[in-house]
Amino acid sequence: MTGFPLTRLRRLREKESLRALSRETHLSVSDFIYPMFVTHGRNIRHSIEPLPGCDQLSLDYVLEEAMEAADLGIRGIILFGIPQSKDPLGEEAYDEQGIVQEAVRAIKQAVPDLMIVTDVCLCEYTDHGHCGVVDNGRIDNDATLQLLSGTALSHVLAGADMVAPSAMMDGQVGAIRNALDASDFEQVPIMGYSAKFASAFYGPFRVAAESAPNFGDRRSYQMEPGNRRMAMREIETDIEQGADIVMVKPALAYLDVLARARERFDHPMAAYNVSGEYSMVKAAGAAGWIDEQAVMLETLSSIKRAGADIILSYHAKEVARLLREMGGVY
Repeated sequence: MTGFPLTRLRRLREKESLRALSRETHLSVSDFIYPMFVTHGRNIRHSIEPLPGCDQLSLDYVLEEAMEAADLGIRGIILFGIPQSKDPLGEEAYDEQGIVQEAVRAIKQAVPDLMIVTDVCLCEYTDHGHCGVVDNGRIDNDATLQLLSGTALSHVLAGADMVAPSAMMDGQVGAIRNALDASDFEQVPIMGYSAKFASAFYGPFRVAAESAPNFGDRRSYQMEPGNRRMAMREIETDIEQGADIVMVKPALAYLDVLARARERFDHPMAAYNVSGEYSMVKAAGAAGWIDEQAVMLETLSSIKRAGADIILSYHAKEVARLLREMGGVY
């Protein structure tokens, strides 16, 4: 005989110990990469209004934050730079004395075992706010590849452990792979922002990174939100070009894309729990409309359940503290 009353699925839900033993998806602090925004100067901690709990930090405070992240058990951070000045070609992005390059060197000296990932893009550094070279109002894909390659190489020369191209230019992973290999950095991995959608959820990040485009939008290079099959092509292309880790961004509105990618590809899979997703939880929590902690854990669990091996999230530090209280795993 099968079925009710012999089959009683509630048996495994009756006690917390049984619920924990039968839980299929687990969060641990090793799942997370923590995003940080670094700016020039000293003693600078600019709060980011639409991104509560996150700040633009000068190098001295970046070191404090990096050490705190490491102490919490977070194994990796990803750096975004706020330049001294901007220009049409985003020159500080690939300047060996640029803010990200300086931050990498400082963090590596202070916290050598912390993995440093660097975002490779031009949008924070260009005066027009686009992710590539602008030519007569259009983004010149191939001219941008050289600048992205130079940016990635400068990060690795400074000591970055992994580079993460996010500009969504065709061929960016291959161009960076060739540049790194030609400089004897064959061992440095690339995490491709492979399926990066033209999303409204990036709003708070653009305030944080001061990277909003000053004309048009990014739909000619970031992906159309309705396209899941094309996302598979983008991921496959990045893998063919040498990406070691592939990413879906944003996470929550694209869990179907993440789950499909997990089924189709064997590469390590990252998902970016982006600024808008984070900010909505924070805003609703501050208003008392939700149990912020419970929603945070449920949100992050959904990303892991959909197939992410790695989660980039502004929640990383607070969830690390909570997981420590829980014994390390949720």
